[in-house]
Formats: sequence, C-alpha cells, structure tokens
Amino acid sequence: MTDTIFSVKGRVALVSGASSGLGEHIAEMLASHGVSVICAARRTELLDSLAERIVAKGGKALAVAMDVTDRASVKAGYDLAEQAFGTPDIIVCNAGATGAQPFLEMQESMWDNVLTVNIKGVFNLAQEGAQRMVAAGKSGNIINISSICAVSSFKGLTHYSASKAAVNQLTSVMGHELAEHDIRVNALAPGFLYTDMVADYYETPAGQADLANLPLGRAGSLSELDGAILLLASQAASYMSGSVVTADAAHSIRLG
Repeated sequence: MTDTIFSVKGRVALVSGASSGLGEHIAEMLASHGVSVICAARRTELLDSLAERIVAKGGKALAVAMDVTDRASVKAGYDLAEQAFGTPDIIVCNAGATGAQPFLEMQESMWDNVLTVNIKGVFNLAQEGAQRMVAAGKSGNIINISSICAVSSFKGLTHYSASKAAVNQLTSVMGHELAEHDIRVNALAPGFLYTDMVADYYETPAGQADLANLPLGRAGSLSELDGAILLLASQAASYMSGSVVTADAAHSIRLG
C-alpha cells in the first residue's frame, strides 16, 4: 500500500472522538499505514489504551485530551501534537453527539448539545488545523464525518440530521475557500455500521427489522470504510474537494 497513490506513510493525523467506535478504528487504521496519529477525545483513559496499542504494534501515537466545543482545549491539543510530531496534515473531524428523541418532545438542552458538538466542534477543529497548516506552509486534508442522516429522514433524529446537513455544507464552503492553500476538505457519510454503541440494538426485534430493510441485509463493518478514508487522505483524491462521499451500500438512495 505504501508505494501507491493511496500512500499516507509519513503523514501526521489528528483524529477527534478517537476514544471509541469509528474514531478509534480510524486512528488504528491510519497508524497501521505509517501515519503518526494524535488520538483526541475527552475520555483520556480510553485514549491512553489506544495509543499504547498502536505503539505496541510499532506505530506512532499520542493521546491528547480535547473537548472540540472548547477552542482553548482544541488549541492546547494541537500544541501537544505539534510538539510531538509536527503540524497535522490529516484532520479527521469525527467527534459527534446524538441521542434519539421525538421532535415534539425534544429538549432544548439536547438540541443545543448535539448541534454544538457536531457543528461548532467541526468548525473549531478544522479551522484551527487549517490555520496551522497555512502558517507552517503545509498542504493537507480535512475529512469531516457526516452521515446519511444529512440527506434522509429518520424519526427522532431532528437535531442529528440538521447538524450533519450543516456538516455537508461546511464541507462544501471549506473546500472552496481552502483550495487556494492546497488544503482539501471532503466528508464521509456512512450508513448503518456495527459499533459497540449499537451492537445490542441490532440484536433486538426492532434492530433486526432495520437490518433486514438494508439493501445488503446487514450493517457495514468499520473496516469497510478504510478504502474511503485512505482515498480522501491520500493523493489519490488530489482533484477532490468539497465532496461528500457516501458509504452506505445504497441505503440512502433507496430511502430517497
């Protein structure tokens, strides 16, 4: 892999929300391809374990406590990253929040939390990272994690759907503005995935019904996103910016 246009060897990546799920997987996957990875999240005990696993396998990793909704915390995390590995040139804005609640019953506090994490968090992490890349004279890639909820309707996810639609539009405008600095910005919009958070739900009758309704009859594994992540992070996507790449086995097309 390292001798192809998909190579990311020698790069420096910062992955937010790396304490579990997709962020944890992306951090380990990038490290396995020769990337020095800054694993960022609020839960530092899980990050330490992740960084230790990566190093034990011969990779390079640093665990950094970071709250993406707090700009001072984001700045402090980037400072530690630059001290350890230099300015990150792959930024994966993965940290997110959700929680199902019907529109008529949705509490303002839940709405505020989801939009703050999912929109302001992306803005904070991406802008700070882009500013540092420009200051360092580096080109790079920003990958925003969106969702098929941005373009499809799922009951109980008004806040989440609205936030991910905003992420898609942020991706378009960021890609437009940052092109002159040789910084590409794209988004990855996954469909239903197997994660620890939803594994128990998939075992319930309702979860089984959801899976049966998917085009492939199953949810995707985290590893099935590896190719898309490597594409967006590498020179293989040198002419892509402002794009939203969907990885859902045609689920959202079927819903549309």
